[in-house]
Amino acid sequence: MATAASSAKTSRSGLSSAELKQKLSATIDPARILNRPIDVVAFASDASFYRLIPEAVVQPQGVEEIQALFRFSQEHGIPLTFRGGGTSLSGQTVSDGMLVDVARHWRGFKVEEGGKKIRLQPGVLGGQANAALYPYGKKIGPDPASVAIASIGGILSNNSSGMSCGVVQNAYHTLESLTFVLPTGTVIDTAAPDADEQFRLKEPELARTLLELKQRIEGNPALAARVRAKYKMKNTTGYGLNAFVDFERPVDIFRNVLIGSEGTLAFIAEAVLRTVPDLRVKYTGLLLFPNLHAAAAAIVPLREAGAAALEMMDRASLRAIQDLPSIPPVIKGLADDAAGILVEFQVADEQDRPLLEVKLQEAVANLTLVAPPSFTHDPAEQAQFWKIRAGLFPTVSIARATGTTMITEDLAYPVDRLAEAAMDLTAMFKKHHYDDVILYSHAKDGNLHFMMPQGFNEQWQVEKYSGLLEDVVAMTVQKYDGALKAEHGTGRNMTPFVRMEWGDEGYAIMQQLKQAVDPRGLLNPGVIINPDRHSYIANLKRTPVIEPEVDKCIECGFCEPKCPSRDLSLTARQRIVVRREMQRLKEAGDLAGYAALDADFPYMALDTCAVDGLCATNCPMGIDTSKLTKYFRKIRHSEQEHKRAVSAARNFAATERLARLGLSLGHLAASLFGHTTMASLTRGLRGVTGQVLPLWSKEMPRPRKGELPVTTAAGAAAVYFPTCVSRVMGALPGEPDDVTLMGALLNVAERAGVKLYVPQDAVGVCCGVPFSSKGFDPAHHVAVNNAIERFWKWTGEGAIPVVVDTSPCSHGLLTARPHLTAENQARFDKLRIIDSIEFANDRLLPRLTVARKVHSVVLHPVCSVTKMGLTNKLVSVAGACSDRVTVPQSAGCCAFAGDRGFLFPELTESATKPEAAEVLEGNYDGHYSSSRTCEIGMTRATGKVYRSFIHLLDFATKP
Repeated sequence: MATAASSAKTSRSGLSSAELKQKLSATIDPARILNRPIDVVAFASDASFYRLIPEAVVQPQGVEEIQALFRFSQEHGIPLTFRGGGTSLSGQTVSDGMLVDVARHWRGFKVEEGGKKIRLQPGVLGGQANAALYPYGKKIGPDPASVAIASIGGILSNNSSGMSCGVVQNAYHTLESLTFVLPTGTVIDTAAPDADEQFRLKEPELARTLLELKQRIEGNPALAARVRAKYKMKNTTGYGLNAFVDFERPVDIFRNVLIGSEGTLAFIAEAVLRTVPDLRVKYTGLLLFPNLHAAAAAIVPLREAGAAALEMMDRASLRAIQDLPSIPPVIKGLADDAAGILVEFQVADEQDRPLLEVKLQEAVANLTLVAPPSFTHDPAEQAQFWKIRAGLFPTVSIARATGTTMITEDLAYPVDRLAEAAMDLTAMFKKHHYDDVILYSHAKDGNLHFMMPQGFNEQWQVEKYSGLLEDVVAMTVQKYDGALKAEHGTGRNMTPFVRMEWGDEGYAIMQQLKQAVDPRGLLNPGVIINPDRHSYIANLKRTPVIEPEVDKCIECGFCEPKCPSRDLSLTARQRIVVRREMQRLKEAGDLAGYAALDADFPYMALDTCAVDGLCATNCPMGIDTSKLTKYFRKIRHSEQEHKRAVSAARNFAATERLARLGLSLGHLAASLFGHTTMASLTRGLRGVTGQVLPLWSKEMPRPRKGELPVTTAAGAAAVYFPTCVSRVMGALPGEPDDVTLMGALLNVAERAGVKLYVPQDAVGVCCGVPFSSKGFDPAHHVAVNNAIERFWKWTGEGAIPVVVDTSPCSHGLLTARPHLTAENQARFDKLRIIDSIEFANDRLLPRLTVARKVHSVVLHPVCSVTKMGLTNKLVSVAGACSDRVTVPQSAGCCAFAGDRGFLFPELTESATKPEAAEVLEGNYDGHYSSSRTCEIGMTRATGKVYRSFIHLLDFATKP
């Protein structure tokens, strides 16, 4: 198994790692050439079960740098592999050469012709494209399950499809034009009027070869007929030979043969796709059958009735999710041979909704069912049905043994033989002693997946998998003439079997195509065309057991778009990948390799992790990588550091006073010497004190003025707990300071006739989040238990709720139960802790009269608001107070993370860049959030003062 590269490693070109970077630096900014051990290890894995450590990771900007990389590759004989989202399941985006990361600087897109088309760079995520098209009632055609986090480059390069798009709406059939770069450096925009002329002029041999291959296919009637037939069903095995029969001009043939070519022929710099209608009127339900044969018999009538999605599941699939919440009870009582189909009909217009019911009734009239059809128009109930399908992957993945990965294989069969193929596959699983396999299918297209846990740590596991796959391949090709890859791309795991599926002639054409474009085989070698008969079991990913917080990770990459540090250091997935490599090196006794990673691990993995937990909201298994970060922060603190933290928690009133004094002195010094001098001074002091002292910036808030408001407990409807952030931090520079956040919330509550009680002994009470995020577990325990004890006293033992004015603190308190003593857990269970957003929307807003509105506001929902599901309520409050509310499409965690933005401002700068750019494109009368530190971060990023949404509500309801 490959291990981490050292700085002295020599490449196949004979260049050391340092020499490689030096030579590349002649044309690429050295900051975008990553070759430290931690960098190359971080990119060694994609979502597949393969693993290769690159010599360097390069992040180019612009076509000119792509051309330079091609020249460098040819000159030094170093392979190039392009990578977008890294969600490939078949190993297409791992490399031991140069890995070219296009996710970082290729994110441009533009909606054109009123939503009929969209222009996309390869680093744009499918979810971003669909979000941009949503206002037009459109979406892109390809709809893989990973569309939200898969890059356009990957979607095109794998001809990805999914549950609804089938063959007709995939990337191949919705492609308008491409701009591509060949290994020779030639750039062609196929939309140009003279594109074919330029292609023939600049690449005469390639153009001639394409026409020869076209004639070769069309001159062989049997092969031509086979090509046409194969692409009537889903098929991504090998190169797309249908381009040779569908198009006449060389440039058009090559344009479409690039779709599904998995980065082995050229670099796709830009694509224009024709969009498809986003059908939002839906009728969804579940049909249950006595067996797979009965389910398969329903596919054609349901498809002919117009069903947009038909997701067939075997009994093992249904058994895997039958105990999940909200799953229909009937599933648990099904017989062992039963099967189900999740069905969805879709139309564009609301007036056509009744037609969906008619279509379903006609389609199911003659079906053999074991339970009455269960269908709904209600979006919430529809979401519950889709949870059945979505629950398969996480349920099986969580149940797998540690040290294993998940394999999701991807086949296609004639629809009329789908049940027979499924039964044959089930028999093969039994033959090879695989007990934990589930089968499910995009049945409308005969696309059958099987999902199973698989380990590669021992040789017998490799041999077991090899035996199964060899049998599956033979059966699929020889018995059913099916496709070995329907939508996931050939990758590495099916490349030895391309010849078997396509025959000698079809495979020879693919070889000739590759030879004509890339004669030295330097572009993504090992993918699609590979002479090694056993390459599918080479470079397998060994999965060592590490910390339980993240052991279940399958490195799918779903978390990465949510990760605040994704453009600065490591993503959540990469933290786990690096940690696993450290464990591999430790087990192998490679102390030097371990030390090389460990040297950069603190900053890359720990210091620059925002511990926001948003990764868990995208993770199919709900893994919160921040728990790994907190664990390592905890074990790296000395005993004395833990003791000092406990002391600070026990004497938090003194900690508050020191913080307010620090802000006062800082602003005094800044008034005398300037903010720039203060920033330099604090940076210099950090060299002496370590990373404890915050870096000064002009956005530092002033200390809050005055004491806590005086209120009485008698007749109070709720306790108002002003958090330590609200008690310490006052107005930002440029922000009005006439009313504090506490004053604003009390004003609004009074107008609503809701009396709030602010305990005077709230001073010194902390929710514990500042200690928890830093890994000071004992101090967190002290702080949060003290808070719950105070809450218990203030509320009359839970008689009234507690309102918290800072959302991260609300979330920290609401999730604190595991950290409480048994006595405080009992108290916690009787307490009602409410975030100010929920309180304002549910309790205050209905009682308030809006006297005035601002025209336009923009919101920053902080990460804890997202996790608590309060974004819609924040929008509701802002919407009542303004004419227009905007939540930026790129809104995410600002990574200020309490004080992380003071300690590592580069993290916040990187995390907020997309959102800030979006905000600055608009023109807003107010900028609002629900956490003072996050407001500081967004103010710093945009230059616009962000305030609590409570100030907006106070302004709008003031008589």
